[in-house]
Amino acid sequence: MPLKKNSYFWIVAVASLILDHLTKFWVVQQFELGETLPLLPDVFHLTFVTNTGAAFSLFSNGGVLWLRWLSLLVSLGLMAMAWFGPHFNRWEQVGYGLILGGALGNGIDRFISGYVVDFLDFRLIHFPVFNLADISINIGIWCLIIATFRIKT
Repeated sequence: MPLKKNSYFWIVAVASLILDHLTKFWVVQQFELGETLPLLPDVFHLTFVTNTGAAFSLFSNGGVLWLRWLSLLVSLGLMAMAWFGPHFNRWEQVGYGLILGGALGNGIDRFISGYVVDFLDFRLIHFPVFNLADISINIGIWCLIIATFRIKT
């Protein structure tokens, strides 16, 4: 059964998606757009913003309808790879699962709302505001890098 073949992939993807959407839902319910809550003043805040662009608000000035389709295409490709492809090692399953969860999390936002909810605001380094889907994608990429360089035993 394909779901059993790469079970960590599916578990991580679903958990990542649920956690992303629960946190976004909480932020939308608790904050007004633009409102910020300093957890560590001038270092880390929770700030509710929306992002119509790609990562770090790239392309937010132009029409970015293609981003929702890219998220869908990446998500479908990852699901097909896990379903029909080979058995991945754990690092690959976790990496691809996190990327799928993040792509679905932001992709669903783009399809439903036309924007992504961002709220994690590291002000110390003036980093763009982001969300858990972005974290999932980045950690997923690092898992795949680790999987690539691991010595097979």
